[in-house]
Amino acid sequence: MSESRSFPAFIGCTILAVQSDAEEISFETNRGTWVMNHSQDCCESVYVEDVNGDMADLIGGTVVLAEERTSRDTPEGVEPCGYSWTSETWTFYTIRTTHGDVDIRWCGSSNGYYSESVDFFSLETGRW
Repeated sequence: MSESRSFPAFIGCTILAVQSDAEEISFETNRGTWVMNHSQDCCESVYVEDVNGDMADLIGGTVVLAEERTSRDTPEGVEPCGYSWTSETWTFYTIRTTHGDVDIRWCGSSNGYYSESVDFFSLETGRW
């Protein structure tokens, strides 16, 4: 892993609901809504590649850990994103609550010019 960061403002939130698809995950909490997504552009693709754990286990729990890690290396045992573009970024989120936890794996690929990052932010403040 090349980079790691935590989301202290998300820690302590109680998750009330989770909605997810391949392009966005949103967490409704007692302190507002938090969103993971990527604004797609030309010559790139960023999507949720895998979720380890059950999102329903997070509901009703208080967040005790929220961490993001990124890597340029394809994880062992996982196929590359499937595009022949020159650049690939894997973004991993671990969210642990008092009720359960999940690991979310995003895959981003591009021609090397466009962003492959995932945004995780509060809708109310626009910041993480």
